[in-house]
Amino acid sequence: MSGIFAYLNYHVPRTRREILEILLKGLLRLEYRGYDSAVNARSIQLIKQSGKVKALDDELTKQQDMDMDVEFDVHLGIAHTRWATHGAPSPVNSHPQRSDKSNEFIVIHNGIITNYKDLQKFLESKGYEFESETDTETIAKLVKYMYDNRESEDLSFATLVERVTQQLEGAFVLVFKSVHYPGEAVGTRRGGPLLIGVKSDHKLSTDHIPILYRSLGINNIINLDSLLPRCPGSAVIEHTNRVIFLEDDDVAAVTAGRLTIHRIKRTAGDHPARAIQTLQMELQQIMKGNYSSFMQKEIFEQPESVVNTMRGRVNFNDNTVTLGGLKDHIKEIQRCRRLILIACGTSYHAGVATRQVLEELTELPVMVELASDFLDRNTPVFRDDVCFFISQSGETADSLMALRYCKERGALTVGVTNTVGSSISRETDCGVHINAGPEIGVASTKAYTSQFVALIMFALLMCDDRISMQPRRREIIQGLRVLPDLIKEVLSLDDEIQRLAAELYQQKSVLIMGRGYHYATCLEGALKIKEITYMHSEGILAGELKHGPLALVDKLMPVIMIIMRDHTYTKCQNALQQVVARAGRPIVICDKDDYETAKSSSRTIKVPHCVDCLQGILSVIPLQLLSFHLAVLRGFDVDCPRNLAKSVTVE
Repeated sequence: MSGIFAYLNYHVPRTRREILEILLKGLLRLEYRGYDSAVNARSIQLIKQSGKVKALDDELTKQQDMDMDVEFDVHLGIAHTRWATHGAPSPVNSHPQRSDKSNEFIVIHNGIITNYKDLQKFLESKGYEFESETDTETIAKLVKYMYDNRESEDLSFATLVERVTQQLEGAFVLVFKSVHYPGEAVGTRRGGPLLIGVKSDHKLSTDHIPILYRSLGINNIINLDSLLPRCPGSAVIEHTNRVIFLEDDDVAAVTAGRLTIHRIKRTAGDHPARAIQTLQMELQQIMKGNYSSFMQKEIFEQPESVVNTMRGRVNFNDNTVTLGGLKDHIKEIQRCRRLILIACGTSYHAGVATRQVLEELTELPVMVELASDFLDRNTPVFRDDVCFFISQSGETADSLMALRYCKERGALTVGVTNTVGSSISRETDCGVHINAGPEIGVASTKAYTSQFVALIMFALLMCDDRISMQPRRREIIQGLRVLPDLIKEVLSLDDEIQRLAAELYQQKSVLIMGRGYHYATCLEGALKIKEITYMHSEGILAGELKHGPLALVDKLMPVIMIIMRDHTYTKCQNALQQVVARAGRPIVICDKDDYETAKSSSRTIKVPHCVDCLQGILSVIPLQLLSFHLAVLRGFDVDCPRNLAKSVTVE
């Protein structure tokens, strides 16, 4: 996911230096999303640089011809950090992209234009020359082509942009600026993350901006699904907490300080206005504080984040669970024939981690599906299925496509997200917000454990009226009560895990083995190591050890084994002996009172004991810490792993 930040001051004088500082700060808030940086600061001057925002800041200081003290009464500046999708990261491929060498129109873009080659071929036939490898440059040149061929001199900027977007296929969030429309800003989205921060010294006459409709007489109107993540507001919050979330195909224009929102046509279910909402996010929540990285901060926030997931929902005195987002549908869910959990990456692992207890407490068949594979198979879905869509951002492209697939087939849909107002939370029939707080690091940590807890709470809710289940329910609920303190105890092992990382960081590969409740921990731990250390790592089901993976074990291969005192304990002990017999030197994550396992391995990480279905939360945290320390020792940027983005917003 890339980040867009635009700033328009209307009759609020600002110097060029102040405007640039605001734009750069906005980019810094979004820097974890991408690595190509670009900023625009004058009518119209482009300053572009690949790499970190700091590199862009350095480039700005080199600009000899810019008067930093000149003051603007009205000015629009736009800035962008972007992951490379078309063309290598370089200044020429960075954003903004321009219409021509005189910069008549410029545009910044998140997303992918799938028909850009057809548009480029058409524009080249009209004499336009392209200088970048991006899909975005076609948008900038298309808007100039339409401006040059306009039928009327009084064509508005918003109408011009509307006409351009009708020719675009794919997913996009766009912000435009033009020398022909000084002081005007136009933004639009088809898919995700665009919000408008509203700040005024005067009280607004309304908290709702009405939608203006008009027909453009354009054929072949494109109506594509949303693919982009909603901006969490991290770049806006230091300026204002009053925002407007735009919907797909909204075109927002600011002209002479007045905001209008336009749409081409009415559709069923359209709201007649966009409400100004108040973001409930504090700036300090998105800052690192005393931690070296967001990932480290988020790992250590887990005692608080799991409490926030349970807050107001679990009553530990009378052993009850309340999920307000499901209350109107819980009876229908209890009558269903099958649960399908659909997700990607870490969120998929949260489904795998809780499948066993969901099956136990609901007595329903539970499928856990990778969204991409689910769609590729055209999986049969029925009206008496309940489909869960698990996503930290609520904007994951494959999960959104799967959601629409299931809705078309009449299934009840449930969202489990961390982002209020996200596409999944809006499009599902009901859901649970995990309330983990902002997660900035690309490698998800606290969202995983909060998703885990949220799904456990759902399982408890499903069997609250079954007498035979009550002893098990009480055991799990009391396990949830002590969970935050047990997480703190695991986090106290940080120094020990850092020493282990010092032994392993020069290795090229690591295997992680477990079974039962801890197979998901193996998958998630291996994913964390892959994501941020770039080491090969593989999560292996210990029951499959002799069906192939055992061939990898020798005295040199690092093997981490998870062995806990549950129903798989004896089988895991057998797997441990097989590894030791092949000269393996396993590192074992085990119960702190398990002296038998400690005798079989010279290196152990001892974690406190909890109820079996919650033990996976305690066993995954050492692997989160290990991946963090391995990445630091290997000299990599923990929060911004190469080639990855916080939200995967294209299929």
